Amino acid sequence: MKFLPGCTVLESEFGKSMDFRRGENMSNSPLAKLLFRVNGVEGVFFGSDFITVSKAENLTWAQLKPDIFATLMDFFAAGKTVVTGAKVDNKSQHAGCDEEDDEVVSTIKMLLEEQIRPMVQEDGGDIFFQSFDKETGVVQVKLAGSCAGCPSSKVTLKNGVEKMLLWHVPEITRVDEVLEEEELNEHEYQEEAKRFYRQFIPES
Repeated sequence: MKFLPGCTVLESEFGKSMDFRRGENMSNSPLAKLLFRVNGVEGVFFGSDFITVSKAENLTWAQLKPDIFATLMDFFAAGKTVVTGAKVDNKSQHAGCDEEDDEVVSTIKMLLEEQIRPMVQEDGGDIFFQSFDKETGVVQVKLAGSCAGCPSSKVTLKNGVEKMLLWHVPEITRVDEVLEEEELNEHEYQEEAKRFYRQFIPES
């Protein structure tokens, strides 16, 4: 869920976004520490002027929103600093154009940065270039914030990101999302559960 505090959240000196998952080092963000004290919060994402919080599937937003709102209101009312330094092993920094990038990779990065990223951020998320395989034509990207690890991420990836990149870069064949190991395990568990329950659902 996306929250707009009406002020700057992440200063430009710390990058364009910052993503935290439960269990990670968050010593550089007092606000992230406080938000993770709320039972059920699994992820915290900072953009320049917004905050996205992701939750555990077994809880509802009705259960979490009061505590999250109270935490945010108290924090910003006190004038505290959201981020005090760069994140240790920060995976949410954007891969800028490099002199070693070929024309295709440079074009992909430019499209992600200038065309796709602003649209993804409107929904409280972010997107990062990971790799491009010249032999297969597959682009790998990492989604963060509200766009990460949810069923709608596939819609975002295929209907938005992939269509635009395929239109502009004919060398691309498809776009895949790179998942963290724990996200991948959860995804595999959900798929296995679906296959299991299908055994007991009669075909129409």
